[in-house]
Amino acid sequence: MSTSPFSIPNPKIDPSRRPVTGLKPDNTPDDNDRIEIGPTQLAYDEWAEAGLECPDLQAMRKFRWARLVAAINERDLGGLLMYDPLNIRYATDTTHMQLWAAHNPFRACLLLPDGYMVLWEYAGLKYMSEYNPLVREVRGGASFFYFATGDRTEEKAAVFAGEIDDLMREHAGQNRRLAVDKIQIAGLRALDEVGIEVHDGEEVTERTRAVKGADEIKAMRCAMLACERSVAEMRKITRPGITENDVWAELHKQNIMRGGEWIETRILSSGPRTNPWFQECGPRVIQNNELVCFDTDLIGCYGMCADISRSWFIGDGPPTNEQKRLHAVAYEHIMTNMELVKPGVTFEELTHGGHQLPDEFIELRYGSKFHGVGLCDEWPSIKYPMDFEARGYHGVLEPGMMLCVEAYIGAVGGRDGIKLEDQVLVTETGYENLTKCPFDERLMG
Repeated sequence: MSTSPFSIPNPKIDPSRRPVTGLKPDNTPDDNDRIEIGPTQLAYDEWAEAGLECPDLQAMRKFRWARLVAAINERDLGGLLMYDPLNIRYATDTTHMQLWAAHNPFRACLLLPDGYMVLWEYAGLKYMSEYNPLVREVRGGASFFYFATGDRTEEKAAVFAGEIDDLMREHAGQNRRLAVDKIQIAGLRALDEVGIEVHDGEEVTERTRAVKGADEIKAMRCAMLACERSVAEMRKITRPGITENDVWAELHKQNIMRGGEWIETRILSSGPRTNPWFQECGPRVIQNNELVCFDTDLIGCYGMCADISRSWFIGDGPPTNEQKRLHAVAYEHIMTNMELVKPGVTFEELTHGGHQLPDEFIELRYGSKFHGVGLCDEWPSIKYPMDFEARGYHGVLEPGMMLCVEAYIGAVGGRDGIKLEDQVLVTETGYENLTKCPFDERLMG
């Protein structure tokens, strides 16, 4: 155990406890005191009621690990170094202060061509990942952001680079090619100093994560249902007289109650704040006969991203004809574009095919027509035709990929806007819409 003054000197874990023999539906220990986070009984009960099969987490971890090892060897790399918390989650299925780690990079994971995996954890706390035997070794000392190391940053980065160098020589021989997803400047320079040839790790992880295995698909189905049950509870409390923040807080609450983890954004707006899009929820009080629109961006059970959007009419009167027209265009847009999805379709075909936005909605169009989804918004990002030359790129859909199909429909100077988004799975023959969340009946009209 590390002697760091910031470590936990007496963790409340008794190593002499008898082993747990019971298992939860996802093949994890039925241990009330376990380290590993996961779904609550509420989520398990809802999934059972809905007839959903839980993932086998042991199998899912091996699948992800094997895909990364294969990707490393296919590219003739001597290793893959990950700092992105979601890449570490993918490789190890471990979590620790995920949001804090996103801006204070204190965790790192090195996966080597022979499958040997090392995790650098806060203060070297080994027990945080002991439930996953694929993590072969736990160390401390991957931090060299300024808050942690101050004027010793280069020194600490050099020590870390030396460890990477030693591990690569032991497990990759003379191969000096290391893929890195994200690293601070001092770390990159330190790797250069020891003669390591740095390559793009994001290409490795994004392409690897894009195709989901059978247990990942089960995990996503479970996460989607938990998200939609959370949205349903949010809908129940949404009424004139409460604030946008009140509504958003309910989504957070319900997500956490089911074992979800966090929400990436706070994109919910009401009334005139629905146009233009991307305004964050705040203290505005929702008025009678207004729209409330939101994008969940929700990291739910098993760390899976349930990313759906809906627009609701709130009040005791009828929606206006304009509100219903906007909703109809948005609905037609995502449903028509969904029909393009099947294996072998190119990103260009997704860009240029399907429903074409009416001219009045082009200026405020959403940033992506489709985007990948898994542990978060992932590769690829499919652009609109007018954006392809500047921001588009090439690729082909494969079975097992997941996409979000979305639209924002609002005109410049208009009072209202509509946001809709569904999440789909690319199958062997086409697609499956994983989204069951209902659209607003009054806006569907």
